[in-house]
Amino acid sequence: MRPSDGFHNSLHICAPGGFLLCSRGICPETTWERPGSSPGIPASPGPHRSSLPPTVNGYHASGTPAHPPETAHMSVRKSTGDSQNLGSSSPGKKQSKENTITINCVTFPHPDTMPEQQLLKPTEWSYCDYFWADKKDPQGNGTVAGFELLLQKQLKGKQMQKEMSEFIRERIKIEEEYAKNLAKLSQNSLAAQEEGSLGEAWAQVKKSLADEAEVHLKFSAKLHSEVEKPLMNFRENFKKDMKKCDHHIADLRKQLASRYAAVEKARKALTERQRDLEMKTQQLEIKLSNKTEEDIKKARRKSTQAGDDLMRCVDLYNQAQSKWFEEMVTTTLELERLEVERVEMIRQHLCQYTQLRHETDMFNQSTVEPVDQLLRKVDPAKDRELWVREHKTGNIRPVDMEI
Repeated sequence: MRPSDGFHNSLHICAPGGFLLCSRGICPETTWERPGSSPGIPASPGPHRSSLPPTVNGYHASGTPAHPPETAHMSVRKSTGDSQNLGSSSPGKKQSKENTITINCVTFPHPDTMPEQQLLKPTEWSYCDYFWADKKDPQGNGTVAGFELLLQKQLKGKQMQKEMSEFIRERIKIEEEYAKNLAKLSQNSLAAQEEGSLGEAWAQVKKSLADEAEVHLKFSAKLHSEVEKPLMNFRENFKKDMKKCDHHIADLRKQLASRYAAVEKARKALTERQRDLEMKTQQLEIKLSNKTEEDIKKARRKSTQAGDDLMRCVDLYNQAQSKWFEEMVTTTLELERLEVERVEMIRQHLCQYTQLRHETDMFNQSTVEPVDQLLRKVDPAKDRELWVREHKTGNIRPVDMEI
């Protein structure tokens, strides 16, 4: 549920007696009168046709205002016989029983009469459609703004990216240590005196370790330059940027709360002026005097002025909420884009990791191919011949002794 488009930059307020206060000034003979015996009827716009696309929260799907500030309007009904119900005295109470409800200084359509709102980006589960309300803080008694949840997700994503980079760094350390141990082992003199074709194969086994060590060193270097470093350096100033973004939206929300407080103060003042006018009117019924008539005229002027003040405060509130709404849509869509970009970046670099891993396996395979070739040539008979030729002591065999 998004903020209601019920309040805009122009306001028509029906007083309980049926008098109309309009945004272009006080209509002739208009005063704030004592509540009558029947509820006031809110002014409503007449039917009209438009070639523009359907509106959502007072905005077209493109994000532009659906109505110019001078034409948009809202009716506010006051319940019968209770001047206190002109406005709610605290966040969360009803602004109008039929139309809107204000929660934490944000005005939403009332759930009992809310028409179905069209999503700004249907079927996409977009951030700009689902984070307008505040959420109860599970760790405290307060609430967390929907935008704050989005920021937390962004910062968590940055942290996950950093941890992935640290993971790759540990992988690099393992590769470097492995390469170092392979190189050291290749210099070992064990079985160095093996001879013949088997000796050649054994020497190639040790040489392959040195070659494999070189492969793993190159693999670790590429992991650093092509995977770890890009992951670590991606959006170096991201936290600072998110902090600025958080402050911007928070400032707009604070301004909205301030405007709401001004509306409530103006409602209270109007209620007091109406009560004062009602009391003086009753006094006039009891005793007619010039002084009483003058007091009534003065009370009417003050009541009308209070109505003007309320209209102005509601207008400023609606402007603040519209600004907050616009910035929320723009900023949440940007956060959505940044998240897609982050995920795609990590995916690409992890693909690069697997590609390097495949190449390493291929190079490692190439280091053992000479070993395989020499092992296939190992010939015990030929080795025996060569050894005998080199080390023979004589081929004349012993014979029997003669008497």
